[in-house]
This record gives sequence, C-alpha cells and structure tokens, in this order.
Amino acid sequence: MTKIDIVSGFLGAGKTTLIKKLLKEALADTKVVLIENEFGEIGIDGGFLKEAGIEIKEMNSGCICCSLVGDFGTSLKEVLNTYTPERILIEPSGVGKLSDVMKAVSDVIDEKEVVLNSAVAVVDASKCKMYIKNFGEFFINQIAHAGTIVLSRTANIKEDKLAKCVELIREHNEKATIITTPWDDLEGKDILDTIEGAKDLEAEMMEELKHHHHDHEHHHHHHDHGEECTCGCHDHDHHHHGHHHADEVFTSFGMETPACYTKQEIETILEKLEQESVYGFVLRAKGMVQDKEGGWIYFDYVPGESNVRAGKPDVTGKFCVIGSKLQEEKLQELFEERK
Repeated sequence: MTKIDIVSGFLGAGKTTLIKKLLKEALADTKVVLIENEFGEIGIDGGFLKEAGIEIKEMNSGCICCSLVGDFGTSLKEVLNTYTPERILIEPSGVGKLSDVMKAVSDVIDEKEVVLNSAVAVVDASKCKMYIKNFGEFFINQIAHAGTIVLSRTANIKEDKLAKCVELIREHNEKATIITTPWDDLEGKDILDTIEGAKDLEAEMMEELKHHHHDHEHHHHHHDHGEECTCGCHDHDHHHHGHHHADEVFTSFGMETPACYTKQEIETILEKLEQESVYGFVLRAKGMVQDKEGGWIYFDYVPGESNVRAGKPDVTGKFCVIGSKLQEEKLQELFEERK
C-alpha cells in the first residue's frame, strides 16, 4: 500500500523545511518518493533537496487541472510502478490550488493499492492576514482543503497575532487540526502522527470531490470547461467567474549567472526587493551564487525576512523571483548591478 501525502503551502511558508524534518525525524526508514511541482522556470528546489540525498522527479508544468492531468497522472503512475514506494510526498507549487492537486491524485489512484493519506497546508503565521487580503483565492483554497494546518514561524510571534491567525484560519476551515507549536520544539514524528490522525476530514473532502467530479464528468472529457475549471487553458473571460489561474496572477523571473557576489551585496539586494513600487510585489526569491570570498552563497527571501547562508557549489549561479506584477527588467538590473 502506498500512502500519498500532499504538503501544500504558500510560497516561502516553509514546505521544504517541514518535508526535510519529516523525512529525517519520522520517515528515515521508509521508502519515500518526493514529487515536486514548482512554479517557475528554474527547478531550484531540486538542488536544495538533492543535498538531503532524496530522489526527485521534477515536474515543471504549471496547470494541474488541464495540462497536468495527463502529465501528472503519468508521472505519478511512473513513480508508483518504478519505485513502489511506501509513501509519496507531493509538494505542489506554492501558488497551486490544493483542491486541484487532490483531484488530480484521486483521478489517478487505484484505491486498492494507493491511498491519499493526508493533505497538509503550511501557513506562515506572520503573513496569514496579508496573504488572505492580497491572494485570497489561492491562499484560502489551501487552508480550506487541508486536514492539518501547520503554522510556521510561530516562535517569535506575539500571542495576540498568533490567536488572530488561528481565528482567520478557522473562518475557512472549522475542522482541521492546527499545529501552532514552534517546529524546533516538536519531533517530526509528533507532527506526522498529528497529520495521520487528521483523516476524517480528508475522507469527507475526497467524497465531495468525487461527487463534484461525477456531476461534471462531461466537461472534463470534452474540454468544454465549465466554471469549475480554474486553469485558464481556454479563452473564457475568467474574471467573469472570479477564477484565476496561477499563471495569470503570479509570474516568475529567473536567471542564471556566473557572477560572484559578496554576502553583503546579496543582503542589500534582498532588502531592496521590499520596494513594491519598483520591483512589483515580490513574494519569494531564492538562489545560489558564487561567493567572491570563495565558496557559495545560498539565499531565501520572503517579505520582511531573508536568510543568507553558505552552501555547496552548483553548476552555475542562479536565482528565481516569484511574485505579482514583477518588473523583470528592474529585477535583472538589480541582480546585475555590481558595486
């Protein structure tokens, strides 16, 4: 029996960190395959996870509800047949809709051998309110469909702000288990047990999705999508339905560069990304570049917080920026500007 767990989360919420923790502290002796579906030209995450020695099949094709159904289904079956893993962890794109991923999985699996074990949403407690306001459609979809919601960055947050975040989540999901304890205080195993315990909600939701799917069966086969298709693969006026596909709202800009930087230069660049009027709304930046002092610099950025550290050499330097209304030329200038 293969168990499938979906770990969703908005960009930069800490999905990869949580997955690493679970792999190390809870699934060390388990045969696991991780499937990533990252949004953006450069599969940067692959590099980050290869450090942990995990096998990855990278899929970089955006839209789950149409183009990925073939693609995703084939990939999933291939993984099942090739590796017969005990578990598959799926880390969907940070801007995907969790309901689309759940549906894509349930369309593929033969329930005798495979079970959709859990759907998890990782939510950055400090940005919950801002994301609901700015990107409600995507962000709330993840919250609403999750059986367990794991809050990240709760260690340094004020109690009232944390309470507010939980309250906002509860408006969209009354039943999910919400993990609010800082991750460092928890064993990966405790987190996994909680996720596994949160079954009933998923079961109910899978039922709903199935019924929903049967009612609309004909749409999917003839591709005359009704409103429930959110993939933007047709020229409907999507705004009319209040539906947007991630590709319409978020863009990613990436480039490869052999240039060397100092840690200070990278920190300055990341600080500048806060300037929404210049660069657009940057939600996430990530990359690895050569360090002038020798070695390599790895960096991550989410609004208000950045992490710059040393990492192992890569084949070439690269960075990727994801956000809304990105000013690509300005971003390119920013990264190419040498002191």
